Amino acid sequence: MFNQIISLLLQVVFGLVAGACLLRLYMQYQRVAMSARAGNPLGPFIFALTDWLVLPLRRVIPAVGRWDIASLVAAYLLELVQFILFWLLAGSRGGPTLIPVLAVFGVAHLALSGLSGLVIIYAVLSWVQTDSAMADVLARMVTPLLKPIRRVVPLLGGVDLSPLVLLVLLQISAIVLESLQVALTT
Repeated sequence: MFNQIISLLLQVVFGLVAGACLLRLYMQYQRVAMSARAGNPLGPFIFALTDWLVLPLRRVIPAVGRWDIASLVAAYLLELVQFILFWLLAGSRGGPTLIPVLAVFGVAHLALSGLSGLVIIYAVLSWVQTDSAMADVLARMVTPLLKPIRRVVPLLGGVDLSPLVLLVLLQISAIVLESLQVALTT
């Protein structure tokens, strides 16, 4: 029971910070303004959660085009530490050689879960026609993912099903990723 509670707390804390690193990476790739002055309510929160790790990494890891590799490495390092702590909690059973691989899968799972969450929130906000800074930020992040789907899936009775299609594709990706992880780690 104690190990389960500690594992849950580790997942929440490391998932929140690593997820913020991935969100920072994606928002910078999509060129979403991150400052509060630009009307982004998420920017200051993301900076507060990630600056302590991303900024030092940026000194040694340059960006590649629009990709902030330091944010990606930060998310990976957080997942790596989390899996090391899980391994230690489990009594150091099994070889630690798979931990770096599990961290890669952890980052991929976190990215798919984060994108799914963004799409769900975007869809809900689109139903209620809210005119808020958060809705605008979400639209700027999700719309590029929906554009190719919207070219193929027409409106059905005036309803845009592209978020549903994207969610199904993300879930299929998660299933494939999980199968790949099981195949590589067993």
